[in-house]
Amino acid sequence: MAEQPNIDTLIKRVAEYSASGDGDRLRRAYEFAEKAHAGQERLTGDPYISHPLAVANILAEIQADPVAVAAALLHDTVEDTGVAIADIERQFGKRVAHLVAGVTKLTRLDFSSRQEQQAQNLRKMFLAMADDIGVILIKLADRLHNMRTLEPLEPEDRQRNARETLHIFAPLAHRLGMSQINGELEDLSLKYLEPTAYWDIVEKLGHSLEARVAQLESVQRELQEALDEAKVPAEIEGRAKHIYSIYRKMEQQQIDFGQIADLTALRVITDTVDHCYAALGVVHSLWMPVAGMFADHIAKPKSNKYRSLHTKVFRPNKQPMEIQIRTEQMHQQAEYGVAAHWRYKEEDSDPQLDEQISWLRQMLDLETDLEESHEFLELLELDLFQDQVFVFTPDGDVVDLPGGAGPIDFAYRIHTEVGDHCTGARVNGRMVPLDYSFQNGDIVEIITSPHAQPSRDWLRIIKSSRAKAKVRKFLRLQAEEENIRNGRQQLAEAFAKSKELASKTLDEKLLAPIAEHLNYPSVDSLLGAIGYGEVGPGTVADHLIEGLDRRPQTLTEEVELSLPAAPAAPPADETMLVSVEGIRGLECRLAQCCNPLPGDEITGYVTRGSGISVHRNACKNLQYLQQKDPERLISLEWATGDSEARFRTCLEIIASDRVGLLSHITAIVSDCDINIVAAQVNAEGREFARLLLTLDIASRLDLDRLMDRLQKLIDVISVRQVPVAE
Repeated sequence: MAEQPNIDTLIKRVAEYSASGDGDRLRRAYEFAEKAHAGQERLTGDPYISHPLAVANILAEIQADPVAVAAALLHDTVEDTGVAIADIERQFGKRVAHLVAGVTKLTRLDFSSRQEQQAQNLRKMFLAMADDIGVILIKLADRLHNMRTLEPLEPEDRQRNARETLHIFAPLAHRLGMSQINGELEDLSLKYLEPTAYWDIVEKLGHSLEARVAQLESVQRELQEALDEAKVPAEIEGRAKHIYSIYRKMEQQQIDFGQIADLTALRVITDTVDHCYAALGVVHSLWMPVAGMFADHIAKPKSNKYRSLHTKVFRPNKQPMEIQIRTEQMHQQAEYGVAAHWRYKEEDSDPQLDEQISWLRQMLDLETDLEESHEFLELLELDLFQDQVFVFTPDGDVVDLPGGAGPIDFAYRIHTEVGDHCTGARVNGRMVPLDYSFQNGDIVEIITSPHAQPSRDWLRIIKSSRAKAKVRKFLRLQAEEENIRNGRQQLAEAFAKSKELASKTLDEKLLAPIAEHLNYPSVDSLLGAIGYGEVGPGTVADHLIEGLDRRPQTLTEEVELSLPAAPAAPPADETMLVSVEGIRGLECRLAQCCNPLPGDEITGYVTRGSGISVHRNACKNLQYLQQKDPERLISLEWATGDSEARFRTCLEIIASDRVGLLSHITAIVSDCDINIVAAQVNAEGREFARLLLTLDIASRLDLDRLMDRLQKLIDVISVRQVPVAE
């Protein structure tokens, strides 16, 4: 059993990396907190003081600011014991009190609440971070210790905490460069979200441990001897993959545990950048490098300021091994991230820290460009999970962008006006289209025209949150007047068709309560939403007829009030959608069992009297038919030239049954230029709903893109394609 932390070991640990040590303040903070929490217990049965002490120790392990460590000891006193912030400031100083107050505010935020509230809560958390990064360091350490001691909670509370941790706090730790905390948060989340998979990987890692340790020690000795001979001073340590990263690799690549070759890696830590590159030369002379698997994050650091050389080599047993090479300073930065920068004096600002959390300030700046909470959450998710690509301006300045970014992202990074008038780009001296994806090292020059302006198609290819927000704002402002005019006309037509409303006038007094009820800030906003297609005029008319008594309380009620229940007419004749050896015009129908779409590999089955039934090649029914009547199968391909064709398909979405989620789902569907034909919703118990969306889809690529975006919503449990109801 691990030794329980105490205040003496905490003071000693802080003194090892801080010259001031701050031992007196730490001891007084501990004694103050111990007295305040006297008589309180955690669900584990431990005295409550064990929690703030553990949180402080986590911060000490990552060598955080001693003032933040002291605040960690006190972080629950105001929330749980009634101690006043003024008392803390009087005894421990202004900044300790400021940190405790910040953490207290974050403790009261509910990150699993409805979409709008969650967005506001995340904004509040980011504002606290921008004010003093120590607040979020304490919050992350607090979350980590809570995840370590999650067992006494009820199963649904464990799942909720784990989901919240995986979606918000683990990505945040990664974005702040805190790999040590990020890895453990991900592993602990997996333990409670997918316990079977978690314990299966743990068991298999245990079985292979002895062999892996022996192999690792062997290659460590071999590399150490080679480095010593080359006179490159270095320490070598082994590094095991996190359980969650193994799980993700198995899921993404659809492979078994036994197929993962690189379960361990070597890390070489030396003293200078020159010795890093010298060590790289030694590694590549010793073992054959794997082509295309070298990354220089020293010359081009990641967005979270991570720096290291990465290479993958083939060991003598033909198994690949990853090797990281870095200096001690880079290692501290990689493990502890922003916790390594704790000089907070006003006269001694830290430019590295400012640069590292600049993305945070950019996210806060986006608020003025966004009108919907779901947009903030979507763009935040983009920024938290993105990989980076580094390109250059013609003057040689480095610009970091999300992986897959192109000219439009680059143009908006320079200036909004440049982005709004972008027509193309020269990359490395040659013209490229707007959908070009940058490669590391590209030299980019943006081409603009005063007559150019953003289009809705840009949203399909943009990767950066800043550019998406700017384009959406432009489109919204550009179309606002036209949408209001169209919305008023559509609503007037709906009134004229209704005997109850035919005599009513479309005035502010009549429509203002409906706008408020549907969460629009003004009547013009409501009319614009009607013109934009976000709200049907019939929905507004129905609300006026029924009065405002039927306010939706759940996702179920909201769907019933807002979306069509019965499918519209089916798409046009499908006989021109496929061809056999270039011959078109065949009588065919798309099989309901697998719902094929353009982009799928397809095979036809010649039915008796009903023409050709088109199946996806992976369809289980097709595999059965192949065994039963192989002579009836014919090879098919999708006919070209029908770019406007749409195919009826159905998605099943299991999600939290709460009002507000529907607006996010429909906004994403609309953003993907997909039409909702019909919707059906059923309550699944007290907390969840089963939503069936009937859609008109152009291709498998469009459907996969939509499903991927919906699956990332925090309140969505699962998304899958299901047969369309006859």
